[in-house]
Amino acid sequence: MAEPPAKKEVKITFPESLRSGVYSNNMVIAHTKEEFILDFMMVTPPIGVVTARVITSPGHMKRMLSALKINLEKYEAKYGKLAEATEPPSPQIGFHP
Repeated sequence: MAEPPAKKEVKITFPESLRSGVYSNNMVIAHTKEEFILDFMMVTPPIGVVTARVITSPGHMKRMLSALKINLEKYEAKYGKLAEATEPPSPQIGFHP
């Protein structure tokens, strides 16, 4: 009987420029058949800026959603149930009384 292949360790490097992270208070999601595009933004009216863009495959997106769900459940078990944030008001363009 063949032995299972040995697990290989993958060494991950963390570039210095990414170590501090970025803050996001908004996100836009787009997709094609082959990929999901997540644009994370910092919006402080009257402007906003994209702070990070993540592009991933549909299969990896499904795994990411599962991991987020599990971690949210762990968070709520430790710190209590979270309420969903309210939707910010839609920006109004033009003159209003």
